[in-house]
Amino acid sequence: MYLSRPTQAVFVIAVLLAIAALLIFLNILPFVAIPSFWIMTTAFVLLLLGNLVKGM
Repeated sequence: MYLSRPTQAVFVIAVLLAIAALLIFLNILPFVAIPSFWIMTTAFVLLLLGNLVKGM
């Protein structure tokens, strides 16, 4: 299995999702109904797919 580098867009989206999850966890963004755990999980899965799928 070969890993590839994720594109810059995938990386930026994953980082923004991780920051949003942290802000939700700290109650800085209390109006978001999705738990921060699922947002952070989505960010990590996106990074995982960006490493596993070439060109993503």
